[in-house]
Amino acid sequence: MLVFAASDKGGTGRSVTSANLAYQRALAGDHVAYVDFDFGSPTAAAVFDVPDALRGTGEQGLHSYLEGTAAEPVRVDVWRRTEHPQLRARPNRAGRLVLFPGDAGGGEFATGEEVRDRCVDLLLRLHSEFDIVLVDLSAGRSYAVDMILAATAHPRMRYVPFRWLVFHRWTRQHVIAAAGLVHEAHGLLASGVERGHDEDALRSAIRFVRAAVPDPESPIWAQGTPAQSAWMQACDDALRRLAAEQRVGDSVVLGIVPLEPTLQWREQLITEEDVLSTQIANKETLEALEEIARRLTDDEHWGRP
Repeated sequence: MLVFAASDKGGTGRSVTSANLAYQRALAGDHVAYVDFDFGSPTAAAVFDVPDALRGTGEQGLHSYLEGTAAEPVRVDVWRRTEHPQLRARPNRAGRLVLFPGDAGGGEFATGEEVRDRCVDLLLRLHSEFDIVLVDLSAGRSYAVDMILAATAHPRMRYVPFRWLVFHRWTRQHVIAAAGLVHEAHGLLASGVERGHDEDALRSAIRFVRAAVPDPESPIWAQGTPAQSAWMQACDDALRRLAAEQRVGDSVVLGIVPLEPTLQWREQLITEEDVLSTQIANKETLEALEEIARRLTDDEHWGRP
């Protein structure tokens, strides 16, 4: 299955959450490819702690492949190349976890039919090799988003299952932005239909992920004043109403990642050791990531019997 991670704004937690979802699926035994199509900022390797590709690879990466100067994009075996202490010893029964990085110094570039066709070739090969192919896209209505919409509408991709995750923080601006990315003119639905997608089918393949959501009932906020607590609860209620009005309400949310202090300081993978041994991360965060990872392929959460 192909999973495309999108957001209308930067700073939504899209990349770090997507990397954690890829990690969780690999832990569960799936073979997972993480494809860094965030062309303007190819930094997924930083989340996986792969030191020689923190700002993209110096080898021939995804930019080189899509532009036709490389026959194959370089691939990075995360279990072998990471410096993350808990990942260096590949867990028993874990599947493959392979990163496809962008080129160092790469950026957004216009895409035509030749680039689209190379993208189709890549997605088809990865789909045949991996159980989950998670594609991290540049924020906004980017060339990367346009390329994927065009590629997935291609006749050769007709029988390849795909899903979209749209990430946003739990703020008024981010809720409005996420809704706009999907529903407004030139958004995912309109642009997808223009390229040949069926609107209802594409809509059913889109779910939202709320990241960095503060819980007014959480012990983190227990030291606040009664006035602060009441204000937070009022804000949360108002955001829920706004999300429903903007068609990004609870019925189309795949999961919610709570506000996690660890992720505010460092974009990283959340492991069991972070929760149980060092106790730097919250159990609720790990459980939320595990649940979203499970729901990725659970038809019940995508409106399908």
